[in-house]
Amino acid sequence: MINWGEKLEEKIRMLPDSPGCYLMKDASGEIIYVGKAVNLKNRVRSYFRDTAHTPKVAAMIAHIDDFDILLCETNLEALILECNLIKRHKPYYNILLKDDKHYPYLKVDMRQPFPRLELCRKMEKDGAKYFGPYIGANAVRQVIEAVRDVFPIRSCKQVLPPKSPKRPCMNYDIGRCLAPCAGKCTEEAYREMMEGVLSFLGGDYDGVLKKLRKDMEEAAAALRFEKAAAIRDKIRDVQGLMERQIALRTDRSEQDLIALAQDGLDAMIQILYVRGGRMVGGDHFALPREGGEEPGEVIASFLTQYYEQAGLIPRNVLCQTLPEGAAEQLELWLREKKGSAVTVATPQRGEKHELVLLAEKNARDALMKRNARRTIHEERTVEAAKNLGKILGMDRYPRRIEGYDISNTQGVQSVAAMVVFIDGEPAKKEYRHFRIKTVEGANDFASLYETLSRRYAHAAREAEEGTEQGKFTDLPDLILIDGGPQQLRFARQAILDLGIEPPAMFGLAERLEEIWLPDAEEPILLDHRTPELQLVQRVRNEAHRFGIIHHRALRGKASIHSQLEDIPGVGPARRKALLKAFGSLKAIKAADLETLAGVPGMNRAAAEAVRAWAEK
Repeated sequence: MINWGEKLEEKIRMLPDSPGCYLMKDASGEIIYVGKAVNLKNRVRSYFRDTAHTPKVAAMIAHIDDFDILLCETNLEALILECNLIKRHKPYYNILLKDDKHYPYLKVDMRQPFPRLELCRKMEKDGAKYFGPYIGANAVRQVIEAVRDVFPIRSCKQVLPPKSPKRPCMNYDIGRCLAPCAGKCTEEAYREMMEGVLSFLGGDYDGVLKKLRKDMEEAAAALRFEKAAAIRDKIRDVQGLMERQIALRTDRSEQDLIALAQDGLDAMIQILYVRGGRMVGGDHFALPREGGEEPGEVIASFLTQYYEQAGLIPRNVLCQTLPEGAAEQLELWLREKKGSAVTVATPQRGEKHELVLLAEKNARDALMKRNARRTIHEERTVEAAKNLGKILGMDRYPRRIEGYDISNTQGVQSVAAMVVFIDGEPAKKEYRHFRIKTVEGANDFASLYETLSRRYAHAAREAEEGTEQGKFTDLPDLILIDGGPQQLRFARQAILDLGIEPPAMFGLAERLEEIWLPDAEEPILLDHRTPELQLVQRVRNEAHRFGIIHHRALRGKASIHSQLEDIPGVGPARRKALLKAFGSLKAIKAADLETLAGVPGMNRAAAEAVRAWAEK
């Protein structure tokens, strides 16, 4: 399994069983991919499994450092939100479309005498009513067919009313059209029917479903089972096709949707942004110690702080709740800041109320994840350190843990790394390196002895001088040595030889992750899934990483110095001056004679020697 790090692993574990969109981010925080899912848990987790992926997905996964999610009510809503997010962020790994042609609409122009349903690719400000968008033209045609099964609306493109009545077509004979072309119905009767069509397309289709169910029951009672089955399928199609669309509305609204979730201790504010009738994203804000306050007061206080700094104030602000009278005050304040009309409301029913409920759902999800992360973080840091202390027989909490590791290449350029964990977390400002000075060759035992001797000698000297915040003043409660019993023995003896009682110490043998205590005959073996062993491994791995980085840097400098040593007339002082002036061998080789001769400490003869060396 790939180790994605604690932050991502916890996010992956807490993914909800909900439709929604996910936004993959790279190390710089840039959104590199936006996707949608019927089930976020299953879809997002699939990216992080150690399985084969397509080249494009594999390339994208290699750059993932974090991800965010936005919950939705339906899959259609998630699809439309995905489109909006892609258009807004233009992620590198998404297919970027240039227009909205892949999302068709239904158009009804009620200004016409006998309006009909039309498929269109763009929403215009022409006074007509638009519904959608839908998932492709076929979906629109299915909706039209579903509507025409219940409402006998015309499908022809004739200009009505005609100059003279025409013969009605077959649709009239089978009850699928009122035949306005033949004068079979009045404009008033047709318009009354179209009002029902508009309600149906707007999501109020209970009456339509009631009629279909009645027709199905009548067909079944008359033993017309094929017709009953067809109506049953139509009911299913209508329910599937007419999902209420919260992610996109066609009134070109500009709204911020604000809701709150609380847990008795902390609170989480969620804002969803609707622009041009489209949900384009959202943000959440943690509010510590606000979990027990009155929700309306919390939201009102947040609003004044948020919009004081916000660059864009929307036309409408829809809130979950507000104190009595606060909406009017906030409206006046926001209107003055925006310089135009602003409405603040707390909708209690209808479509806008559903939008606020969606924001509340996202707030609860964000708060739950935050609390879970905080609990897990505590278990893996402070609690893990406390439990480790108990396992090692310590009588106090090991607040400061120091880890030591030796790095060298065949005994050359030996360096010791000291890393520090405080309360179970890396304290990188406390890290130290030690160049091994007294040991020849690859001798980790003697190198550890020198390192611990110098570390505690520095601390003793700082104590004598009265230094309170020196580099080595804060002594460890627990020391980890990367190695087995022998390495541990040498490290402990170094402290004893200074006349100092050593703190708790242990060695970690890498082969079986065995924990060795001083003078113990048998090691301690911890379950690999325990936070205590994982903490120990983090300390050991960090010491190893820190030591390797410094060792490589020293080895690189040594390589540069060794090449410059081949130049006659360029001694240590001139080598140092050249490296200081140019920074690298490549820059030194590229420098001309006059530039080289101008380096402090250099002369023309030495510069000519460097040019001769560079031109070999």
